[in-house]
Amino acid sequence: MATKIRRTTSNKQQIRFKRKKRIRAKMEGTSEQPRLSVFRSNSNMYAQLVDDVKGVTLVSASTLDEGLNAKSPSSAEGAKAVGNLLAKKALAKKINSIVFDRSGYLYHGRIKALADGAREGGLKF
Repeated sequence: MATKIRRTTSNKQQIRFKRKKRIRAKMEGTSEQPRLSVFRSNSNMYAQLVDDVKGVTLVSASTLDEGLNAKSPSSAEGAKAVGNLLAKKALAKKINSIVFDRSGYLYHGRIKALADGAREGGLKF
């Protein structure tokens, strides 16, 4: 009698992880031009600027931050606010040019809104 093999990740997640690996192989963040890494959960949005050479996070922002005035953190409006907040923090640390790492997510919806918010805040991709 054969037993069923239980997968720990869904097919959707496996596809995203393959995409993420492909993207990450082509880019690297430095202290002059850090990598903007994005994570999207069902209820919140997280973004951080990473220096891959030193292995440190330079700036981070999320919908859970206190300085954020988003009515709905899980919406595109909340993601755009995260992008603006991240840009303000980055410009305060004299970072104005970045590499955008969408972490395997498709570039639409909340991911696109975060990128647009960061551009409006003054970051150059």
